[in-house]
Amino acid sequence: MITVHHLNDSRSQRILWLLEELGVPYEIKHYQRDPKTLLAPPELRAVHPLGKAPVVTDDELTLAESGAIIEYLGDRYGAGKLIPTHGTPERLRCNYWLHYAEGSAMPPLLLKLVFRRVETAPVPFFVRPVAKGIAGKVQAAFVDPQIALHLAYLEGELAKADWFGGADFSVADIVMSFPLEAAAARAGLDGRYPRLQAFLQRIHARPAYRKALDRGGQYNLLSG
Repeated sequence: MITVHHLNDSRSQRILWLLEELGVPYEIKHYQRDPKTLLAPPELRAVHPLGKAPVVTDDELTLAESGAIIEYLGDRYGAGKLIPTHGTPERLRCNYWLHYAEGSAMPPLLLKLVFRRVETAPVPFFVRPVAKGIAGKVQAAFVDPQIALHLAYLEGELAKADWFGGADFSVADIVMSFPLEAAAARAGLDGRYPRLQAFLQRIHARPAYRKALDRGGQYNLLSG
């Protein structure tokens, strides 16, 4: 039996969604973020040394990292349903998005989150203007332009096809959901990117996506 070690408001929501799309039975072990630090609880380190989600156990196997988990589950349980066959151009494109989502799309979004917290962090009053000024300048000079660059690129990719992998929905769309939801919630994905907004509407309407939300619980990325 597959067990998903699921942290609220995290990338592990994508794993629940994938399993629902595949129709594979699974169990969930829920973990809650620390309300102050927003970090995962230390209990996750008992499952994987980094103490981060997602982590999946499948019999004797313990696997971390979203892209690796999605590729493993797709290959083992998908039977060609959501992941292309190895050695095909479609698989190469799918693998690209599995790496791009975490390697290129997420870093500027994480920087945006960090510097927004710096702007609002409780600090002595005489330090606050300096901290806010530095955070604002870094965002304006580097973070926001990088996010805009990626969003424009992704908008252009969806001009070629409705889905990131091509004509059909695939694991590429599942892995890309998290950075795009994060961008829509707090990093400028708005009406300037109609194809990306339409993509989010399509995935949110999928029955498997809705069922995964019901099982996974709190997922504040959808509300910002």
